[in-house]
Amino acid sequence: MSNGIVRVPHPVNEPVKSYAPGSPERASLKARLAAMMQEEIEIPLVIGGEEVRTGKLGTAVCPHDHQHVLARFHQAGPVEVERAIAAAREAWRSWSETPWEERAAVLLKAADLLAGPWRDTVNAATMLGQSKNAFQAEIDSACEVIDFWRFNAHFLRLMYADQPISSPGVWNQVEYRPLEGFVFAVTPFNFTSIAANLPTAPALMGNTVLWKPASTSMLSNWYLMKLLEAAGLPPGVINFVAARGSAIGPPVFASPELAGLHFTGSTETFQGMWQTIAGNLGQYKSYPRIVGETGGKDFVFAHPSADAQALVVALVRGAFEYQGQKCSAASRAYVPASLWPEVRDRLVAEIQALPMGTPLDFRNFVCAVIDQASFDNTLGYIEHARASADAEILVGGKGDAAVGYYVEPTVVVASNPRHKLMQEEIFAPVLTLHVYQDARLDEALELCDTTSPYALTGAIFARDRGAILKMKRALRHAAGNFYVNDKPTGAVVGQQPFGGARASGTNDKAGSAANLTRWISLRTIKETFVPPTAVAYPHQAQE
Repeated sequence: MSNGIVRVPHPVNEPVKSYAPGSPERASLKARLAAMMQEEIEIPLVIGGEEVRTGKLGTAVCPHDHQHVLARFHQAGPVEVERAIAAAREAWRSWSETPWEERAAVLLKAADLLAGPWRDTVNAATMLGQSKNAFQAEIDSACEVIDFWRFNAHFLRLMYADQPISSPGVWNQVEYRPLEGFVFAVTPFNFTSIAANLPTAPALMGNTVLWKPASTSMLSNWYLMKLLEAAGLPPGVINFVAARGSAIGPPVFASPELAGLHFTGSTETFQGMWQTIAGNLGQYKSYPRIVGETGGKDFVFAHPSADAQALVVALVRGAFEYQGQKCSAASRAYVPASLWPEVRDRLVAEIQALPMGTPLDFRNFVCAVIDQASFDNTLGYIEHARASADAEILVGGKGDAAVGYYVEPTVVVASNPRHKLMQEEIFAPVLTLHVYQDARLDEALELCDTTSPYALTGAIFARDRGAILKMKRALRHAAGNFYVNDKPTGAVVGQQPFGGARASGTNDKAGSAANLTRWISLRTIKETFVPPTAVAYPHQAQE
Protein backbone atom coordinates (compact mmCIF):
# COMPACT_ATOMS: atom_id res chain seq x y z
CA MET A 1 0.00 0.00 0.00
CA SER A 2 1.26 3.46 -0.89
CA ASN A 3 2.31 5.67 2.01
CA GLY A 4 2.35 8.82 -0.11
CA ILE A 5 0.24 11.86 0.74
CA VAL A 6 -1.89 11.44 -2.35
CA ARG A 7 -3.21 14.34 -4.40
CA VAL A 8 -6.41 14.15 -6.42
CA PRO A 9 -6.10 15.41 -10.01
CA HIS A 10 -7.17 19.04 -9.95
CA PRO A 11 -10.71 19.17 -11.36
CA VAL A 12 -11.68 21.32 -14.32
CA ASN A 13 -15.26 21.61 -15.52
CA GLU A 14 -15.93 19.24 -18.39
CA PRO A 15 -16.09 21.13 -21.73
CA VAL A 16 -19.54 21.13 -23.32
CA LYS A 17 -19.63 19.64 -26.80
CA SER A 18 -21.59 21.65 -29.37
CA TYR A 19 -23.22 18.91 -31.48
CA ALA A 20 -23.20 21.42 -34.33
CA PRO A 21 -23.95 20.19 -37.87
CA GLY A 22 -20.93 18.39 -39.28
CA SER A 23 -19.31 17.81 -35.87
CA PRO A 24 -18.05 14.30 -35.05
CA GLU A 25 -19.95 14.23 -31.75
CA ARG A 26 -23.22 14.91 -33.58
CA ALA A 27 -22.71 11.99 -35.95
CA SER A 28 -21.68 9.69 -33.10
CA LEU A 29 -24.65 10.60 -30.91
CA LYS A 30 -27.11 10.23 -33.78
CA ALA A 31 -25.76 6.74 -34.49
CA ARG A 32 -26.20 5.74 -30.83
CA LEU A 33 -29.73 7.17 -30.77
CA ALA A 34 -30.64 5.17 -33.86
CA ALA A 35 -29.28 1.97 -32.34
CA MET A 36 -31.07 2.47 -29.02
CA MET A 37 -34.34 3.19 -30.80
CA GLN A 38 -34.17 -0.38 -32.09
CA GLU A 39 -33.74 -1.86 -28.62
CA GLU A 40 -36.12 -2.81 -25.87
CA ILE A 41 -34.01 -3.78 -22.88
CA GLU A 42 -34.81 -5.47 -19.58
CA ILE A 43 -33.70 -3.67 -16.42
CA PRO A 44 -33.29 -5.76 -13.26
CA LEU A 45 -32.69 -4.67 -9.69
CA VAL A 46 -29.08 -4.79 -8.54
CA ILE A 47 -28.74 -6.01 -4.95
CA GLY A 48 -25.38 -6.93 -3.52
CA GLY A 49 -23.94 -6.90 -7.01
CA GLU A 50 -26.47 -9.47 -8.27
CA GLU A 51 -29.17 -8.83 -10.85
CA VAL A 52 -32.58 -9.59 -9.37
CA ARG A 53 -35.76 -10.08 -11.42
CA THR A 54 -39.12 -9.95 -9.66
CA GLY A 55 -41.48 -10.16 -12.60
CA LYS A 56 -43.30 -7.03 -11.35
CA LEU A 57 -42.64 -4.98 -14.45
CA GLY A 58 -42.86 -1.29 -15.19
CA THR A 59 -42.47 0.26 -18.62
CA ALA A 60 -40.11 3.01 -19.76
CA VAL A 61 -41.31 4.92 -22.82
CA CYS A 62 -40.30 7.98 -24.83
CA PRO A 63 -42.30 10.97 -23.52
CA HIS A 64 -42.27 12.43 -27.05
CA ASP A 65 -43.53 9.12 -28.50
CA HIS A 66 -45.29 7.37 -25.65
CA GLN A 67 -46.14 4.25 -27.64
CA HIS A 68 -42.44 3.53 -28.12
CA VAL A 69 -41.19 1.23 -25.36
CA LEU A 70 -37.52 1.61 -24.42
CA ALA A 71 -37.33 -0.83 -21.51
CA ARG A 72 -39.19 -3.04 -19.08
CA PHE A 73 -37.92 -2.73 -15.55
CA HIS A 74 -38.35 -4.99 -12.54
CA GLN A 75 -39.75 -3.48 -9.34
CA ALA A 76 -38.91 -4.45 -5.79
CA GLY A 77 -41.30 -5.44 -3.06
CA PRO A 78 -40.65 -5.52 0.69
CA VAL A 79 -38.68 -8.78 0.39
CA GLU A 80 -36.21 -7.28 -2.09
CA VAL A 81 -35.92 -4.08 -0.04
CA GLU A 82 -34.98 -6.08 3.05
CA ARG A 83 -32.49 -7.98 0.95
CA ALA A 84 -30.96 -4.69 -0.22
CA ILE A 85 -30.69 -3.45 3.36
CA ALA A 86 -28.87 -6.68 4.26
CA ALA A 87 -26.56 -6.28 1.24
CA ALA A 88 -25.72 -2.71 2.28
CA ARG A 89 -25.01 -3.93 5.80
CA GLU A 90 -22.71 -6.67 4.52
CA ALA A 91 -20.78 -4.30 2.26
CA TRP A 92 -20.50 -1.54 4.88
CA ARG A 93 -17.61 -2.94 6.91
CA SER A 94 -15.19 -3.41 4.03
CA TRP A 95 -16.26 -0.28 2.12
CA SER A 96 -16.21 1.98 5.18
CA GLU A 97 -12.64 0.86 5.86
CA THR A 98 -11.48 1.09 2.24
CA PRO A 99 -8.78 3.77 1.87
CA TRP A 100 -10.27 7.01 0.61
CA GLU A 101 -7.95 7.01 -2.39
CA GLU A 102 -9.48 3.75 -3.58
CA ARG A 103 -13.02 5.06 -3.15
CA ALA A 104 -12.14 8.23 -5.03
CA ALA A 105 -10.54 6.19 -7.80
CA VAL A 106 -13.87 4.54 -8.59
CA LEU A 107 -15.55 7.88 -9.25
CA LEU A 108 -12.57 9.33 -11.07
CA LYS A 109 -12.52 6.32 -13.38
CA ALA A 110 -16.29 6.56 -13.84
CA ALA A 111 -15.86 10.22 -14.84
CA ASP A 112 -13.28 9.33 -17.47
CA LEU A 113 -15.44 6.50 -18.81
CA LEU A 114 -18.37 8.90 -19.13
CA ALA A 115 -16.21 11.57 -20.75
CA GLY A 116 -15.16 8.97 -23.32
CA PRO A 117 -16.78 5.70 -24.38
CA TRP A 118 -19.98 5.98 -22.30
CA ARG A 119 -20.89 9.55 -23.25
CA ASP A 120 -23.13 8.75 -26.19
CA THR A 121 -24.95 5.99 -24.33
CA VAL A 122 -25.86 8.05 -21.26
CA ASN A 123 -26.71 11.14 -23.32
CA ALA A 124 -28.86 9.13 -25.74
CA ALA A 125 -30.65 7.39 -22.86
CA THR A 126 -31.43 10.79 -21.31
CA MET A 127 -32.70 12.16 -24.61
CA LEU A 128 -34.94 9.19 -25.30
CA GLY A 129 -36.18 8.43 -21.81
CA GLN A 130 -36.52 11.98 -20.49
CA SER A 131 -37.12 13.90 -23.75
CA LYS A 132 -34.15 16.25 -23.51
CA ASN A 133 -32.66 17.83 -26.59
CA ALA A 134 -29.01 17.16 -27.34
CA PHE A 135 -27.66 20.26 -25.61
CA GLN A 136 -29.75 19.81 -22.48
CA ALA A 137 -28.64 16.18 -22.26
CA GLU A 138 -24.98 17.08 -22.78
CA ILE A 139 -24.85 19.68 -19.99
CA ASP A 140 -26.72 17.34 -17.65
CA SER A 141 -25.98 13.67 -18.24
CA ALA A 142 -22.41 14.14 -19.45
CA CYS A 143 -20.81 17.34 -18.16
CA GLU A 144 -22.48 17.75 -14.78
CA VAL A 145 -22.15 14.08 -13.87
CA ILE A 146 -18.46 14.17 -14.75
CA ASP A 147 -18.04 17.35 -12.73
CA PHE A 148 -19.79 15.89 -9.68
CA TRP A 149 -17.54 12.85 -9.65
CA ARG A 150 -14.29 14.75 -10.20
CA PHE A 151 -15.01 17.70 -7.91
CA ASN A 152 -16.38 15.56 -5.09
CA ALA A 153 -13.15 13.56 -5.02
CA HIS A 154 -11.24 16.86 -4.86
CA PHE A 155 -13.46 18.18 -2.03
CA LEU A 156 -13.00 14.94 -0.09
CA ARG A 157 -9.21 15.36 -0.20
CA LEU A 158 -9.46 18.94 1.05
CA MET A 159 -11.81 17.93 3.86
CA TYR A 160 -9.57 15.11 5.07
CA ALA A 161 -6.60 17.48 5.09
CA ASP A 162 -8.43 19.84 7.47
CA GLN A 163 -6.96 18.86 10.83
CA PRO A 164 -6.95 20.55 14.26
CA ILE A 165 -3.97 22.28 15.85
CA SER A 166 -1.87 20.46 18.45
CA SER A 167 -0.31 21.97 21.57
CA PRO A 168 3.17 20.86 22.75
CA GLY A 169 3.23 17.24 23.82
CA VAL A 170 -0.12 16.47 22.16
CA TRP A 171 -1.10 15.24 18.72
CA ASN A 172 -4.70 16.02 17.76
CA GLN A 173 -6.38 14.42 14.79
CA VAL A 174 -9.85 14.24 13.26
CA GLU A 175 -11.05 11.07 11.59
CA TYR A 176 -13.80 11.47 9.00
CA ARG A 177 -15.89 8.35 9.48
CA PRO A 178 -18.88 7.27 7.39
CA LEU A 179 -22.27 7.06 9.03
CA GLU A 180 -23.29 3.83 10.75
CA GLY A 181 -25.91 2.25 8.55
CA PHE A 182 -27.15 2.89 5.02
CA VAL A 183 -28.16 6.04 3.15
CA PHE A 184 -31.44 6.06 1.22
CA ALA A 185 -31.01 7.99 -2.06
CA VAL A 186 -34.24 9.00 -3.80
CA THR A 187 -33.65 10.58 -7.20
CA PRO A 188 -35.91 12.52 -9.62
CA PHE A 189 -36.51 12.16 -13.35
CA ASN A 190 -35.44 15.58 -14.50
CA PHE A 191 -31.66 15.49 -14.07
CA THR A 192 -29.52 12.46 -14.79
CA SER A 193 -26.78 14.31 -12.93
CA ILE A 194 -28.83 14.35 -9.73
CA ALA A 195 -29.44 10.64 -10.14
CA ALA A 196 -25.68 10.20 -10.39
CA ASN A 197 -24.78 12.42 -7.44
CA LEU A 198 -27.30 11.48 -4.77
CA PRO A 199 -26.12 7.86 -4.33
CA THR A 200 -22.43 8.42 -5.14
CA ALA A 201 -21.73 11.39 -2.84
CA PRO A 202 -22.49 9.34 0.32
CA ALA A 203 -20.74 6.30 -1.19
CA LEU A 204 -17.59 8.34 -1.81
CA MET A 205 -17.51 9.14 1.90
CA GLY A 206 -17.56 5.44 2.80
CA ASN A 207 -21.30 4.83 3.13
CA THR A 208 -23.42 2.14 1.52
CA VAL A 209 -26.58 3.14 -0.29
CA LEU A 210 -30.05 2.05 -1.34
CA TRP A 211 -30.83 3.95 -4.54
CA LYS A 212 -34.45 4.38 -5.61
CA PRO A 213 -34.44 5.80 -9.16
CA ALA A 214 -37.49 7.54 -10.62
CA SER A 215 -39.62 5.30 -12.83
CA THR A 216 -39.56 7.97 -15.56
CA SER A 217 -35.75 8.03 -15.82
CA MET A 218 -35.01 4.32 -15.62
CA LEU A 219 -33.08 4.04 -18.88
CA SER A 220 -30.39 6.63 -18.11
CA ASN A 221 -30.21 5.60 -14.46
CA TRP A 222 -29.67 1.95 -15.41
CA TYR A 223 -26.75 2.91 -17.63
CA LEU A 224 -25.30 4.99 -14.78
CA MET A 225 -25.41 1.89 -12.57
CA LYS A 226 -23.68 -0.21 -15.21
CA LEU A 227 -21.08 2.54 -15.68
CA LEU A 228 -20.30 2.56 -11.95
CA GLU A 229 -19.89 -1.21 -12.01
CA ALA A 230 -17.54 -0.86 -14.98
CA ALA A 231 -15.53 1.65 -12.94
CA GLY A 232 -15.01 -0.93 -10.19
CA LEU A 233 -17.74 -0.15 -7.67
CA PRO A 234 -17.81 -3.14 -5.28
CA PRO A 235 -21.00 -5.18 -4.86
CA GLY A 236 -23.47 -3.89 -2.29
CA VAL A 237 -22.06 -0.38 -2.02
CA ILE A 238 -24.89 1.03 -4.14
CA ASN A 239 -27.98 -1.14 -4.49
CA PHE A 240 -30.22 -0.23 -7.43
CA VAL A 241 -33.77 -0.74 -6.17
CA ALA A 242 -36.57 0.41 -8.44
CA ALA A 243 -39.85 0.35 -6.54
CA ARG A 244 -43.05 2.18 -5.85
CA GLY A 245 -42.80 4.50 -2.87
CA SER A 246 -45.43 2.48 -1.03
CA ALA A 247 -43.29 -0.64 -1.36
CA ILE A 248 -39.86 0.73 -0.47
CA GLY A 249 -40.70 3.44 2.07
CA PRO A 250 -42.08 1.37 4.97
CA PRO A 251 -39.20 -1.14 5.29
CA VAL A 252 -36.55 1.55 4.73
CA PHE A 253 -37.93 3.98 7.30
CA ALA A 254 -38.61 1.18 9.77
CA SER A 255 -35.02 -0.05 9.66
CA PRO A 256 -32.87 0.83 12.71
CA GLU A 257 -29.96 1.03 10.26
CA LEU A 258 -31.28 4.03 8.33
CA ALA A 259 -28.44 6.55 8.62
CA GLY A 260 -29.44 9.17 6.09
CA LEU A 261 -31.85 10.36 3.41
CA HIS A 262 -30.53 12.04 0.26
CA PHE A 263 -33.56 13.29 -1.64
CA THR A 264 -34.60 15.40 -4.60
CA GLY A 265 -38.28 15.63 -5.45
CA SER A 266 -41.48 17.28 -4.35
CA THR A 267 -41.84 19.28 -1.16
CA GLU A 268 -44.89 17.24 -0.16
CA THR A 269 -43.05 13.92 -0.48
CA PHE A 270 -40.01 15.22 1.39
CA GLN A 271 -42.10 16.54 4.26
CA GLY A 272 -43.91 13.21 4.47
CA MET A 273 -40.59 11.35 4.67
CA TRP A 274 -39.31 13.72 7.35
CA GLN A 275 -42.44 13.21 9.41
CA THR A 276 -42.11 9.42 9.11
CA ILE A 277 -38.48 9.57 10.23
CA ALA A 278 -39.43 11.81 13.16
CA GLY A 279 -42.11 9.36 14.21
CA ASN A 280 -39.60 6.51 14.20
CA LEU A 281 -36.78 8.47 15.80
CA GLY A 282 -36.48 6.36 18.91
CA GLN A 283 -35.77 3.16 16.99
CA TYR A 284 -32.81 4.34 14.92
CA LYS A 285 -29.24 3.51 15.87
CA SER A 286 -28.25 7.11 15.08
CA TYR A 287 -30.14 10.27 14.22
CA PRO A 288 -30.57 10.02 10.42
CA ARG A 289 -29.08 12.82 8.34
CA ILE A 290 -31.80 14.38 6.21
CA VAL A 291 -30.73 16.22 3.05
CA GLY A 292 -33.33 17.35 0.56
CA GLU A 293 -33.74 19.62 -2.43
CA THR A 294 -37.40 20.05 -3.27
CA GLY A 295 -39.55 22.53 -5.16
CA GLY A 296 -39.13 26.00 -6.52
CA LYS A 297 -41.16 28.93 -7.78
CA ASP A 298 -38.15 30.66 -9.20
CA PHE A 299 -38.28 34.31 -10.13
CA VAL A 300 -36.85 36.81 -12.54
CA PHE A 301 -37.14 40.39 -11.30
CA ALA A 302 -36.42 43.26 -13.68
CA HIS A 303 -35.54 46.82 -12.68
CA PRO A 304 -36.49 49.71 -15.01
CA SER A 305 -32.80 50.00 -15.94
CA ALA A 306 -32.65 46.39 -17.21
CA ASP A 307 -31.56 45.53 -20.74
CA ALA A 308 -34.81 44.41 -22.38
CA GLN A 309 -33.29 41.94 -24.84
CA ALA A 310 -31.07 40.30 -22.22
CA LEU A 311 -34.14 39.98 -20.00
CA VAL A 312 -36.17 38.35 -22.77
CA VAL A 313 -33.45 35.82 -23.55
CA ALA A 314 -33.20 34.92 -19.86
CA LEU A 315 -36.96 34.49 -19.61
CA VAL A 316 -37.17 32.24 -22.66
CA ARG A 317 -34.18 30.11 -21.79
CA GLY A 318 -34.86 30.10 -18.08
CA ALA A 319 -38.53 29.16 -18.41
CA PHE A 320 -38.61 26.85 -21.41
CA GLU A 321 -35.35 24.93 -21.63
CA TYR A 322 -36.20 21.31 -20.88
CA GLN A 323 -39.86 22.28 -20.92
CA GLY A 324 -39.53 24.12 -17.60
CA GLN A 325 -38.94 20.80 -15.81
CA LYS A 326 -36.05 22.11 -13.77
CA CYS A 327 -36.21 22.87 -10.07
CA SER A 328 -34.49 26.11 -11.02
CA ALA A 329 -36.68 27.06 -14.01
CA ALA A 330 -37.99 30.60 -14.25
CA SER A 331 -41.62 30.24 -13.25
CA ARG A 332 -42.64 33.80 -12.31
CA ALA A 333 -41.39 37.22 -13.34
CA TYR A 334 -41.80 40.85 -12.34
CA VAL A 335 -41.45 43.41 -15.15
CA PRO A 336 -41.68 47.22 -14.76
CA ALA A 337 -44.40 48.94 -16.74
CA SER A 338 -41.87 51.14 -18.55
CA LEU A 339 -40.19 48.06 -20.09
CA TRP A 340 -43.28 45.96 -20.58
CA PRO A 341 -44.31 46.95 -24.15
CA GLU A 342 -40.85 46.20 -25.53
CA VAL A 343 -40.42 43.05 -23.43
CA ARG A 344 -43.90 41.79 -24.37
CA ASP A 345 -43.37 42.11 -28.11
CA ARG A 346 -39.91 40.55 -28.07
CA LEU A 347 -40.99 37.78 -25.72
CA VAL A 348 -43.94 36.75 -27.90
CA ALA A 349 -41.79 36.79 -31.04
CA GLU A 350 -39.06 34.66 -29.48
CA ILE A 351 -41.51 32.10 -28.08
CA GLN A 352 -43.47 31.78 -31.31
CA ALA A 353 -40.20 31.01 -33.09
CA LEU A 354 -39.25 28.13 -30.76
CA PRO A 355 -39.26 24.80 -32.63
CA MET A 356 -40.98 21.99 -30.70
CA GLY A 357 -40.86 18.25 -31.29
CA THR A 358 -38.85 15.08 -30.84
CA PRO A 359 -35.29 15.31 -29.46
CA LEU A 360 -34.23 13.09 -32.36
CA ASP A 361 -34.52 16.23 -34.50
CA PHE A 362 -31.62 18.34 -33.21
CA ARG A 363 -33.29 21.53 -34.43
CA ASN A 364 -35.91 21.39 -31.68
CA PHE A 365 -35.64 23.62 -28.64
CA VAL A 366 -38.71 22.30 -26.80
CA CYS A 367 -39.60 18.61 -26.46
CA ALA A 368 -42.27 16.77 -24.45
CA VAL A 369 -43.14 16.92 -20.76
CA ILE A 370 -42.37 13.73 -18.89
CA ASP A 371 -45.71 11.87 -18.70
CA GLN A 372 -49.49 11.97 -18.82
CA ALA A 373 -49.80 13.17 -15.22
CA SER A 374 -47.53 16.14 -15.92
CA PHE A 375 -49.39 16.92 -19.14
CA ASP A 376 -52.77 16.87 -17.38
CA ASN A 377 -51.51 18.93 -14.44
CA THR A 378 -50.03 21.57 -16.74
CA LEU A 379 -53.16 21.89 -18.85
CA GLY A 380 -55.15 22.20 -15.63
CA TYR A 381 -53.14 25.25 -14.59
CA ILE A 382 -53.44 26.77 -18.05
CA GLU A 383 -57.22 26.32 -18.01
CA HIS A 384 -57.35 27.89 -14.56
CA ALA A 385 -55.54 30.93 -15.96
CA ARG A 386 -57.85 31.02 -18.97
CA ALA A 387 -60.87 31.14 -16.67
CA SER A 388 -59.39 33.77 -14.32
CA ALA A 389 -60.58 37.34 -14.47
CA ASP A 390 -57.17 38.54 -13.24
CA ALA A 391 -55.00 36.57 -15.67
CA GLU A 392 -54.48 36.51 -19.44
CA ILE A 393 -52.69 34.00 -21.63
CA LEU A 394 -50.25 36.05 -23.69
CA VAL A 395 -48.85 33.25 -25.86
CA GLY A 396 -49.15 29.46 -26.04
CA GLY A 397 -51.74 27.71 -23.94
CA LYS A 398 -52.31 24.54 -25.95
CA GLY A 399 -51.30 20.92 -25.57
CA ASP A 400 -51.46 17.72 -27.60
CA ALA A 401 -50.80 14.25 -26.16
CA ALA A 402 -51.79 12.19 -29.21
CA VAL A 403 -48.21 11.11 -29.96
CA GLY A 404 -46.11 12.74 -27.24
CA TYR A 405 -46.87 14.85 -24.19
CA TYR A 406 -46.44 18.21 -25.88
CA VAL A 407 -47.36 21.50 -24.21
CA GLU A 408 -46.75 24.82 -25.93
CA PRO A 409 -44.46 27.26 -24.12
CA THR A 410 -46.99 29.45 -22.36
CA VAL A 411 -46.82 32.91 -20.84
CA VAL A 412 -49.57 34.12 -18.50
CA VAL A 413 -49.85 37.76 -17.45
CA ALA A 414 -51.38 38.08 -13.98
CA SER A 415 -52.76 41.41 -12.81
CA ASN A 416 -53.07 39.85 -9.35
CA PRO A 417 -49.48 39.44 -8.08
CA ARG A 418 -50.63 36.69 -5.72
CA HIS A 419 -52.47 34.71 -8.36
CA LYS A 420 -52.32 30.92 -7.97
CA LEU A 421 -49.92 30.69 -10.94
CA MET A 422 -47.58 33.18 -9.23
CA GLN A 423 -47.41 31.02 -6.11
CA GLU A 424 -47.55 27.32 -6.96
CA GLU A 425 -44.91 25.19 -8.63
CA ILE A 426 -46.11 23.78 -11.98
CA PHE A 427 -42.88 22.15 -13.23
CA ALA A 428 -43.77 22.70 -16.86
CA PRO A 429 -43.34 25.24 -19.68
CA VAL A 430 -45.52 27.92 -18.06
CA LEU A 431 -44.19 31.36 -17.11
CA THR A 432 -46.46 33.72 -15.18
CA LEU A 433 -45.50 37.38 -14.93
CA HIS A 434 -46.76 40.47 -13.20
CA VAL A 435 -46.28 44.01 -14.52
CA TYR A 436 -45.59 46.47 -11.71
CA GLN A 437 -45.53 50.25 -11.71
CA ASP A 438 -42.00 51.63 -11.70
CA ALA A 439 -42.70 53.85 -8.71
CA ARG A 440 -43.77 50.83 -6.66
CA LEU A 441 -40.44 48.99 -6.85
CA ASP A 442 -40.22 48.39 -3.10
CA GLU A 443 -43.71 46.91 -3.01
CA ALA A 444 -42.88 44.64 -5.95
CA LEU A 445 -39.72 43.41 -4.23
CA GLU A 446 -41.77 42.63 -1.12
CA LEU A 447 -44.22 40.66 -3.27
CA CYS A 448 -41.38 38.71 -4.85
CA ASP A 449 -39.99 37.81 -1.43
CA THR A 450 -43.28 36.78 0.18
CA THR A 451 -45.62 35.41 -2.51
CA SER A 452 -44.14 31.93 -2.79
CA PRO A 453 -43.09 29.56 0.03
CA TYR A 454 -40.03 28.49 -1.97
CA ALA A 455 -36.52 29.93 -2.03
CA LEU A 456 -34.48 27.99 -4.56
CA THR A 457 -33.28 30.22 -7.41
CA GLY A 458 -33.91 33.76 -8.54
CA ALA A 459 -32.50 36.36 -10.90
CA ILE A 460 -32.46 40.13 -11.07
CA PHE A 461 -31.84 42.33 -14.10
CA ALA A 462 -30.56 45.90 -13.87
CA ARG A 463 -27.85 48.14 -15.25
CA ASP A 464 -28.02 50.57 -12.34
CA ARG A 465 -25.45 49.41 -9.79
CA GLY A 466 -27.25 50.97 -6.87
CA ALA A 467 -30.41 49.16 -7.91
CA ILE A 468 -28.55 45.85 -8.01
CA LEU A 469 -27.39 46.36 -4.43
CA LYS A 470 -30.89 47.33 -3.30
CA MET A 471 -32.46 44.27 -4.95
CA LYS A 472 -29.83 41.89 -3.63
CA ARG A 473 -30.55 43.09 -0.09
CA ALA A 474 -34.33 42.97 -0.46
CA LEU A 475 -34.23 39.42 -1.84
CA ARG A 476 -31.42 38.10 0.35
CA HIS A 477 -33.40 35.12 1.67
CA ALA A 478 -35.60 34.57 -1.39
CA ALA A 479 -33.17 32.27 -3.23
CA GLY A 480 -30.28 29.96 -2.39
CA ASN A 481 -28.87 30.47 -5.89
CA PHE A 482 -29.07 34.10 -6.94
CA TYR A 483 -28.19 35.45 -10.38
CA VAL A 484 -27.47 39.00 -11.50
CA ASN A 485 -28.20 39.67 -15.17
CA ASP A 486 -28.49 35.98 -16.00
CA LYS A 487 -31.20 33.32 -16.07
CA PRO A 488 -31.86 31.43 -12.81
CA THR A 489 -30.82 28.05 -14.24
CA GLY A 490 -27.54 26.39 -15.16
CA ALA A 491 -25.60 26.09 -11.89
CA VAL A 492 -22.16 24.61 -12.52
CA VAL A 493 -20.42 22.24 -10.12
CA GLY A 494 -17.53 23.96 -8.35
CA GLN A 495 -18.78 27.38 -9.43
CA GLN A 496 -22.34 27.77 -8.13
CA PRO A 497 -23.09 25.18 -5.39
CA PHE A 498 -26.78 24.37 -5.71
CA GLY A 499 -29.62 24.38 -3.19
CA GLY A 500 -32.25 26.54 -1.54
CA ALA A 501 -34.05 27.01 1.75
CA ARG A 502 -37.59 27.66 2.99
CA ALA A 503 -39.85 25.08 1.27
CA SER A 504 -37.11 24.37 -1.27
CA GLY A 505 -35.04 22.13 0.97
CA THR A 506 -32.20 21.96 3.44
CA ASN A 507 -29.76 23.99 1.28
CA ASP A 508 -26.89 21.53 1.66
CA LYS A 509 -25.39 22.69 -1.63
CA ALA A 510 -24.78 19.89 -4.09
CA GLY A 511 -21.54 20.47 -5.92
CA SER A 512 -19.63 21.58 -2.85
CA ALA A 513 -17.91 20.15 0.21
CA ALA A 514 -20.90 21.28 2.29
CA ASN A 515 -22.97 18.40 0.94
CA LEU A 516 -20.25 15.84 1.62
CA THR A 517 -20.02 16.86 5.28
CA ARG A 518 -23.54 15.51 5.81
CA TRP A 519 -22.37 11.96 5.06
CA ILE A 520 -19.60 11.78 7.66
CA SER A 521 -19.35 11.50 11.43
CA LEU A 522 -16.19 12.98 12.92
CA ARG A 523 -14.08 11.32 15.58
CA THR A 524 -11.59 13.52 17.42
CA ILE A 525 -8.44 11.72 18.57
CA LYS A 526 -6.07 13.21 21.15
CA GLU A 527 -2.78 11.48 21.79
CA THR A 528 -0.60 12.64 24.71
CA PHE A 529 3.02 11.63 24.23
CA VAL A 530 4.15 11.89 27.86
CA PRO A 531 1.09 11.56 30.11
CA PRO A 532 1.15 13.08 33.61
CA THR A 533 1.98 10.77 36.51
CA ALA A 534 0.77 12.92 39.42
CA VAL A 535 -2.78 13.83 40.35
CA ALA A 536 -2.14 17.23 41.98
CA TYR A 537 -1.95 20.49 40.05
CA PRO A 538 0.65 23.22 40.77
CA HIS A 539 -1.90 25.56 42.31
CA GLN A 540 -2.44 23.05 45.09
CA ALA A 541 1.09 23.42 46.44
CA GLN A 542 1.41 24.72 50.05
CA GLU A 543 1.81 28.51 50.50
